[in-house]
Amino acid sequence: MRRLFVVALVLGLAGLASAVRADDLTGSDRILCTAVQVTACRDSGDCVVDLPWNLNVPQFIEVDLKAKRLSTTKASGENRATPIDTLRRDNGAIVLQGFEKGRAFSIVIIQETGAMSAAVAAEGKAVGVFGACTPITSG
Repeated sequence: MRRLFVVALVLGLAGLASAVRADDLTGSDRILCTAVQVTACRDSGDCVVDLPWNLNVPQFIEVDLKAKRLSTTKASGENRATPIDTLRRDNGAIVLQGFEKGRAFSIVIIQETGAMSAAVAAEGKAVGVFGACTPITSG
């Protein structure tokens, strides 16, 4: 129980330290999000706060709300995509959840500011990500 408290405390403090502001996403169906700070913890209680690319977190994620899919950008060269199982807009937030390859994820994006908070959980580890999002406009 103590370890769980420490993990929650670290994630909460990291969120306060990395408050970011992006763009208004109200009505957007395609969004580009960037990870700013990542906290990774193991069930042993060991946690590390680092830059996304140092912890194998993609720098940019394309969020396609119509197709219900998260994917890396073409420029990343990673060609990663994940389906969104649950998508909900509620009280000014976009909430995304899913499960793939033994990992569950939950993402909350504030429509008015573009601020993003995400969590990924797998057996024995959890990752918290804070970032910012902006609409992708057709061009």
